[in-house]
Amino acid sequence: MLQNSARTIPKPGKLLRKAFFNRSVHEVAPDLIGATLLVDGVGGIIVEVEAYHHTDPAAHSYRGPTPRNAVMFGPPGFTYVYRSYGIHWCVNFVCEQAGSASAVLIRALQPTHGVAAMRRRRGLQDERSLCSGPGKLTEALGITKAHGGLPLDAPPIELYARKTKPEIVTGIRIGLTKAIDLPWRYGLRGSKFLSKPFTDLGPPRLKPLNCA
Repeated sequence: MLQNSARTIPKPGKLLRKAFFNRSVHEVAPDLIGATLLVDGVGGIIVEVEAYHHTDPAAHSYRGPTPRNAVMFGPPGFTYVYRSYGIHWCVNFVCEQAGSASAVLIRALQPTHGVAAMRRRRGLQDERSLCSGPGKLTEALGITKAHGGLPLDAPPIELYARKTKPEIVTGIRIGLTKAIDLPWRYGLRGSKFLSKPFTDLGPPRLKPLNCA
């Protein structure tokens, strides 16, 4: 059960269910900004994400299913966890109908719950740096390969909807060599917990580019 700390933080809304993810990844991604993600009670407010569509050359699913990405081709509402550059784990939320193989990468959180545990796991005190990147947040929340393929609406994961619509900025995704110009990165305007500042490209793009 979610318990807010003594900090002044927005109260989250209702628990999100798998049906939330059964729609376009370009609708889900911006709607996740402001949601609260907890793993075993540790986590915070999602402030930055990236969308990956199956027609996108930068998506892991672009060349078809493999043992590594198989969960992306399954039903929506599950985690896809992979290791980046053999170092950091990254967590994604599978979206759209089974077979679509689209997902949202969670890039940054504002820590709100279990901050002491995050500091212990990360070995640092600076709250801004605890979850300001996809590898940082998985370490802070204790996410590993064992969390791959888990449902997003059952323990140890809790995902709560935002109560109000925040101001969202968009920009190009980070660290890619393909499809580098697509503005499919979404973030909370003015957040100090982002992995990297945004160059504002306006309101979120809801439809994929050159997609079937």
